[in-house]
Amino acid sequence: MTFLQISDLCKTYNERSILRGVNLSIDKGYAYAVIGPTGAGKTTLIRLIDLLDTPSSGRILFDGVDVTRSGKSRNSTRRRMALVQQKPIVFKMNVFGNIACGLKWRREQKHAIRSKVDEVLGLVGMGDYRDRDARTLSGGEMQRVAIARALVIEPELLLLDEPTANLDPVSVSKIEDVLAHIIKKRKTTVLMSTHDMPQGQRLADKIAVLINGELLQVGSPNEIFCQPADRKVAEFVGVENILPGTVAGKENELAIINVNGEDIQAITDLAYGENVFVMIRPEDITFTRTRDASSARNVFEGRINKIVPLGPLTRIELDCGMPLLGVVTTRSASEMELTMGSKLFASFKATAIHVIKRA
Repeated sequence: MTFLQISDLCKTYNERSILRGVNLSIDKGYAYAVIGPTGAGKTTLIRLIDLLDTPSSGRILFDGVDVTRSGKSRNSTRRRMALVQQKPIVFKMNVFGNIACGLKWRREQKHAIRSKVDEVLGLVGMGDYRDRDARTLSGGEMQRVAIARALVIEPELLLLDEPTANLDPVSVSKIEDVLAHIIKKRKTTVLMSTHDMPQGQRLADKIAVLINGELLQVGSPNEIFCQPADRKVAEFVGVENILPGTVAGKENELAIINVNGEDIQAITDLAYGENVFVMIRPEDITFTRTRDASSARNVFEGRINKIVPLGPLTRIELDCGMPLLGVVTTRSASEMELTMGSKLFASFKATAIHVIKRA
């Protein structure tokens, strides 16, 4: 049975629609990430699931029980969840006391509290911080205390609202290690919101894309990033080559798609004559100075009209009858002596292309 079922969830603030018709099924023991731009409604969704706010319409079923508005079931359900917010809150006490407070509120025995807190301190790598004043910790350390405080009550559902936002890379790495351990070893059901797409890929079994209050696609990381359902999702997850075309030929699943007078070969089940979008991730395009022998079905000659260094990578925009954006290592760009106007060949496989119907 589905552990958490969200059905047609809507939320309106001051006549402004924040969430519209959100449907999401979460299975027990899996990790889900909700990704989307700032203002998409991610925090609102987390707060509704944590039963801190009440939806304008729709239902939330937790373990088969409707907890949307019933006060009695809401309170008992919230005891089975834990929320870690974007900005960690610590109390005026030491680290041990901060983590133990949830157990004390549940009137656990002192020896059990000591054992559980010490265990979770080791889990988050803060055993040496036991007696430190929590208010003197860094932002990343405070967030680890907040995660430990959530974990020590052994929640069935762990909710994380942008858990690493505004933290330095070292702190982010440490927190991700903790979360990965929780997900893999403890099998805790996790729902996290994040605008950090690589983080969602690293930690989640499934990803939900929330844009402008609407849940546009739910799937595995590979499905979301390589097979986006529509143009909005594709643009958000970084598919920069989104080219309008028409299926001009078809042989089984191999199609010839005409894009601005150029023919692209792709794998699709869409029919002859369909208007489509051809989507190619920049990293799936190979650039060479000569037309080399290649297994790729698609090879186009063009000239560079833009070069942008991005640290270890260099972004290239090629005009070959249609615009193609790709990346090479900065070392490769130097070795190939790439400059504005340089002739270049771009190649990519038919299987690297994702094709969707164009409305």
